[in-house]
Amino acid sequence: MKADKFINLQDRITMNPEVMVGKPVIRGTRIPVALVLKMLGQGITVEEILREYSRLEKIDIEAAIAYAARVVEHEDVFPLPLQRELAPV
Repeated sequence: MKADKFINLQDRITMNPEVMVGKPVIRGTRIPVALVLKMLGQGITVEEILREYSRLEKIDIEAAIAYAARVVEHEDVFPLPLQRELAPV
């Protein structure tokens, strides 16, 4: 995969309230980024995804991965304190 800095996500990923309720999709399609990521997570290969969705290009899949990495990287996490199990009464 190309380094994240070389993918201009705005060229490949878009969010529009009138398309898929504003969820991020591959530009020019109604294919949600989440669907691409889910397929990859299920072990479906890039080649299989490209065969199933002929409008996609390999760089679209790379952009979906880069988008997810950026979202997770900038996610605020507020850890909860550990709770000890209560001893039986």
